[in-house]
Amino acid sequence: MLEGLRRIIISGSIIYKKLKCKEPTSSELMSYMHMLSQICPFFKFAYMSANVVIGEAMENENRIHIIDFQIAQGSQWVSFIQAISRRPGGPPYIHITGVDDSQSAHARGGGLQIVGQRLAQVAESCGVPFEFHGAAISGCEVQLENLQVRHGEALAVNFPYILHHMPDESVSTTNHRDRLLRMVKSLSPKIVTLVEQESNTNTGTFFQRFCETLDYYTAMFESIDAACPRDDKQRINAEEHCVARDVVNIIACEGNDREEEHELFGKWRLRFTMAGFSPVPLSSSVSYTIRDMLKEHSPDYRVAESSGALYLGWKNRALATSSAWR
Repeated sequence: MLEGLRRIIISGSIIYKKLKCKEPTSSELMSYMHMLSQICPFFKFAYMSANVVIGEAMENENRIHIIDFQIAQGSQWVSFIQAISRRPGGPPYIHITGVDDSQSAHARGGGLQIVGQRLAQVAESCGVPFEFHGAAISGCEVQLENLQVRHGEALAVNFPYILHHMPDESVSTTNHRDRLLRMVKSLSPKIVTLVEQESNTNTGTFFQRFCETLDYYTAMFESIDAACPRDDKQRINAEEHCVARDVVNIIACEGNDREEEHELFGKWRLRFTMAGFSPVPLSSSVSYTIRDMLKEHSPDYRVAESSGALYLGWKNRALATSSAWR
């Protein structure tokens, strides 16, 4: 937080852009991200809740197309492929389109073909017919022709902690956030999954944004305290390279330079509704899966359902929501 304030004084956006050049190697960053995912259940909350929703929606489909707008290392789909391989009557045909961004490319040490090869190997070992298509393009630049949508494939679209990166009406007249939702709706997906941080850093005054960021990340770091000592070197590296930059971006940057523009679930619900989507009630399996996963973490984590979404929280502070739409 102090670093973010310091960079405002000395021209935050310029310093933030220079900071991006000081990256760890791809293998180091991957180990830091893995460390963070082990001690903090944010990623597992996103992947596991979405996988249950998509699996249930596609229960009777023989050809499934999943568009993942933040494919990263593709880890989410390893367990999905393994689970669906055990489906009675045999596994369906799985077609995954993975949308890329530059940071993910660095984190995995190369292009999207690495993700495709890894998932193809998993699918082959499980006897699942599989195809991967990489869309090496920023999410806000995606057009229909980048997605390889085909007739006869049941479509699922996954938005894991990614929509808040899309410029909205406060930044661009194009409003990529709502444009992307309208485009996805035009594809008539069978299911759309959304996971986002439950925080409002997109509107309000600077002081409100500062207070919200301080409150949110205080809760997040308290939750990490419960899993790992503060002086652990791997934890320090994970915080510095996977979290601290987001905090600095929220505090120090404005307009197009601010990439972290979170919204509360109520605003996401409004956006989805305006784009023509209807909420899909989450089954008890989603909540059960997350509660079972959280047994490996501190009992101070909370799970609650409200307004059609599943909330993950630390003590009394909501941190993330998972919801489904069609």
